[in-house]
Amino acid sequence: MRHGSLRLRLLAAGAASIIFALVLAGLGLLLLFERHVERRMAAELGSHLNQLVSSLARTGAGMLDIGVPPAEPRFLQPLSGLYWQMAEEGTSTVLRSRSLWDATLPVPSDMPAAGEVHQHTIPGPGGASLLAIERRISLPASLGGGTIRAVVAVNRVEVHAAGLAFAFDLIPSLALLAAVLIAAAWVQVSIGLRPLDAVRRRLAQVRSGAAARLGEAFPDEVRPLAAEVDHLLDAQEKAIARARARAADLAHGMKTPLTVLSADAEELRARGDTRLADEIETVTAGMRRHVERELVRARTGLRVRSGSAQSVRPVTEQVVDVLRRTPHGQKLAWEIDATDALRVHMDAQDLTEILGNLAENAATWAAGTVRIEGRCDGSTIMLRVEDDGPGVPEDRIEAVLARGGRLDETRPGTGLGLAIVGDLVEAHGGSLSLRRSALGGLLAEVRLPSAA
Repeated sequence: MRHGSLRLRLLAAGAASIIFALVLAGLGLLLLFERHVERRMAAELGSHLNQLVSSLARTGAGMLDIGVPPAEPRFLQPLSGLYWQMAEEGTSTVLRSRSLWDATLPVPSDMPAAGEVHQHTIPGPGGASLLAIERRISLPASLGGGTIRAVVAVNRVEVHAAGLAFAFDLIPSLALLAAVLIAAAWVQVSIGLRPLDAVRRRLAQVRSGAAARLGEAFPDEVRPLAAEVDHLLDAQEKAIARARARAADLAHGMKTPLTVLSADAEELRARGDTRLADEIETVTAGMRRHVERELVRARTGLRVRSGSAQSVRPVTEQVVDVLRRTPHGQKLAWEIDATDALRVHMDAQDLTEILGNLAENAATWAAGTVRIEGRCDGSTIMLRVEDDGPGVPEDRIEAVLARGGRLDETRPGTGLGLAIVGDLVEAHGGSLSLRRSALGGLLAEVRLPSAA
């Protein structure tokens, strides 16, 4: 996928959205987990608090004491992170766990109702942040009455440690989920862009001539685009038809005046005025060349290829049949080597003009043989027309291919045949090359895209 690919952009946007959503989800899950752990710890702290309150007793000296110490061993380990403390209001009596060592827990400033449980975050030994559960208890008469404030606290580091462990367990799962979702996004993007690939393939078929229009076999979202392209093709086809019609009108309109001028030149020559006749014939030949050139431009300037493929052999046989009727063509041996399966996407008229110009040129110079060969080379159709004539020197090939270029000015013709072939071949995405033939003369090779 290229940098400017729509597929890459959509996939990148989808992947970024998935990763962002999973990061937010992971942070949310971590926060919920820590809150869950905090609630569980608060419940455990409440259980410890109830155990402590239930074991309160008075000593013989009337002092409060814990009759049965809590079973949790961390209350006995100094600075273990789990603490309890009981303070009797109105007195200096403070009972506390051994884990507090010589520290005390700061009692919050709020005043809960008797029996009400409050949850706080308070500072602890060493500046640690503690999660504390506080309860204000009114003692019964059997314990001498009075009120105490009991606090049980745990270091919040344990909450964060549990959250960190949960995060380490969660990250691989989220990464796997992200990979699965990105793969699903890639599949979704591929399926979603498939109609555009279909449009591209259909346009390639239209460009190559395999199809005339895109049609309507597309999803609703793509069908308006296809319809607009078809309308554009319709308009272009009509414009080409009008251009060809104007070119035909021009050719028809120029044909009669040029014929009259040629007749006048012949009449002048018959009267002995050869100089003026030659001048008129030169001007007439130049006008014919320009007209023919403009006709070719009108046909190839804006081209939409035919939707049907043309078979090479029938067109070749038609061209050869015509040339065999000419005086010089009757004396030549014509060889055709092309199968009926050889096909190109091209107007029959264009293919006829390409083969006709090449074959006529070969017949003009051939001594006895003209060979026309057609074969397929992968996705390319190669058409070769060669003769056993004198050929063209290597240093004159460019001049022959030039517009109006002629090797022998004494021979009839306008010198536009090969130039017209070059224009037509180029319009259909092909190429024309000249070189010496194995027969001794000139070999003209045309390469065109195959209809396959």
